[in-house]
Amino acid sequence: MPKGIAVIDMERCKGCGLCIAACPFGVLGFSEQYNSSGYNVACMVQPEKCTGCTICAQICPDVAIEVYRKETAKGAA
Repeated sequence: MPKGIAVIDMERCKGCGLCIAACPFGVLGFSEQYNSSGYNVACMVQPEKCTGCTICAQICPDVAIEVYRKETAKGAA
């Protein structure tokens, strides 16, 4: 199964929470950090659950999320 990582551009994120609500695996949540505009930004709170499905990036109105996927080798231990 692919492993994913969502990279969130903190300065573009306005903390709307759409990505958090849309994530089917509960990967995203609000960070304790704020960007320079004062928005409480999204972050990966459970990165081990990310499959790289890209739903968060697709729903983000500010194009603040890029998702990368890494295929795991079949049969690898």
